[in-house]
Amino acid sequence: MSAVPAIEVHGLRRSYGDLTAVDGVSFSIPEGTCTALLGPNGAGKTTTVEILEGYRRRDAGEVRVLGEDPATAKRAWRERLGIVPQDCSDLLELTVGESVGYFATLYPSPRDVAGVIALAGLTEKTHARAKTLSGGQRRRLDVALGIVGDPELLFLDEPTTGFDPEARRAFWQLIGELKSEGKTILLTTHYMEEADALADRVIVVNHGRVVADAPPKDLGGRNEGVSIVRWLDHGTPVERSTTSPTTLIAALHAEHGELEGLEVRRPSLEDVYLRMVDEEPGK
Repeated sequence: MSAVPAIEVHGLRRSYGDLTAVDGVSFSIPEGTCTALLGPNGAGKTTTVEILEGYRRRDAGEVRVLGEDPATAKRAWRERLGIVPQDCSDLLELTVGESVGYFATLYPSPRDVAGVIALAGLTEKTHARAKTLSGGQRRRLDVALGIVGDPELLFLDEPTTGFDPEARRAFWQLIGELKSEGKTILLTTHYMEEADALADRVIVVNHGRVVADAPPKDLGGRNEGVSIVRWLDHGTPVERSTTSPTTLIAALHAEHGELEGLEVRRPSLEDVYLRMVDEEPGK
């Protein structure tokens, strides 16, 4: 990993009338890393990413992507980016090979078309029309179109929505291969397991603000030995966070006797994420 930032954001703001979508967001993403940008619907993720991609203006703040301001960057800068939006309008009547080949002509130094198709796991579908592909294969084609220009920075918006578990795991392998090439990846996803598996860092936004920024293993105290003790109290689920689960369970047993449905586990990324986004702004 490089210490050089691929993305730098300081005090980013964007409002739509009375609605403040992005409220002073700041973060930095080093080159050669994969970062997951997480947050509930309406948290400001899409607006932030579209500003980084140069598709939406900002009201205030400083933004540098690959060393340039997206608001004023020229075509040469855009050729260094790969963008895979959540909903792609592929050239459905073209084959996989024709689609990737066409997109390759749009860049000055594209990757080898056959190599990109192989990397996306679509070699056997090279001559198949895009409209005949499965959902997972279509998403792989979307990524192939996003990387054929050999981008330095790749934006992936909800890349595995609608995938079955097997297809999702195969897609993760593809992203791992891109990471091994030194590509910088900014990923948005609602799958916490996906963020945990792929991301070097997780940035959580809520109500237009950054509420956490850390490696997945450290987020929300996951690295501090905090455990979650769960049980049923007259049929009602109860949970407590503690660094001393044995002591807590002994105290609960002394007070309540046998605990129904007792479970002890460390918090998952989803646990800490949900706790963060459930908090009111400013708390």
